[in-house]
Amino acid sequence: MNNDAMSSPLAPRDDLLWQQVHWLGVIAAAGSLTAAAQRLGVSKAAVSHNLALLERRVGVPLVRRTTRALRLTEAGQRLVDDTTPAFARIAHSVGAAHALAAAPRGLVRVTAPVALGRQHVAPHVLEFLRQYPDIRVELDLADRLVNLPQEGFDLAIRHVAAPPDNTVAWKLCATRTRLVASRGYARRRGLPTHPDALAEHDCLTYLRPGAAVWMFERGSEPPERVRVTVQGPLRANTSEVLREALLAGLGLALVPDFSIAVAQRANRLLTVLPEWRPVGFFGDAIYAIRPWSPTIPRAVHLLVEHLRHAMAPGFGPAEATSDRPDGG
Repeated sequence: MNNDAMSSPLAPRDDLLWQQVHWLGVIAAAGSLTAAAQRLGVSKAAVSHNLALLERRVGVPLVRRTTRALRLTEAGQRLVDDTTPAFARIAHSVGAAHALAAAPRGLVRVTAPVALGRQHVAPHVLEFLRQYPDIRVELDLADRLVNLPQEGFDLAIRHVAAPPDNTVAWKLCATRTRLVASRGYARRRGLPTHPDALAEHDCLTYLRPGAAVWMFERGSEPPERVRVTVQGPLRANTSEVLREALLAGLGLALVPDFSIAVAQRANRLLTVLPEWRPVGFFGDAIYAIRPWSPTIPRAVHLLVEHLRHAMAPGFGPAEATSDRPDGG
């Protein structure tokens, strides 16, 4: 077979064939030859010519043209469906290779709960920015549940039991809910020995609709569970306010460990009812969550890895229990 036969439209070189198949996918996505030509940065005539060569190669029409629209035939649709994932993987691989060669840069928009963000996320973000001066971060602290794609966030730091199924998620660390009180409160009021007794104590609670109900369990297979309705002098919508009320001796509170880690390391708070586990109040892990996408920008990936390394130890201090409220 001579060279002319090898390069004829009926036996195209593979590199031309791959281009023609790719262009068919662009035509399908764009909906017209004109729009496809604009996306590809070529002339409409070039798109039409390559389409004709591909149709001669496969031996059947791949598109149906009408005065109003262009649609794929069954053969064309099958070819596009079979090859589009492969082209997407190629694009991803090329992008990943380019990202490795380029200095990390760009804007990362992050949302986090107020207490967690102020006390733990923000300090690590500052360290991150010193390492990567060409990356910018917008850190939005809010306790509301943000809709990431609608509001344009790249990443959310969330305190949940499990991340949503339609996201990409990285576990940063474990976390626990703590029932705690100050030594001053313990001296003044004593401490409960069973969850039922919390109904008679001053309980500092989150500002949520309806009565404040706390649930605890102990043991296993099945665990013993207790629900108790509590009340007290203060309700607030952030754990930082409850922590300050705890330290002032105003009552007991269920709070996440990340909000009281410093106070517990300083031995200023007692763990109450240590044999009982609070359940159904907060999640048991901190996650970095991103709307699902086939690729992850390098700046986002680097920030997640930085947070995973920095927060891996979690927040559990060597803690005091309620056995000796005087600390002596």
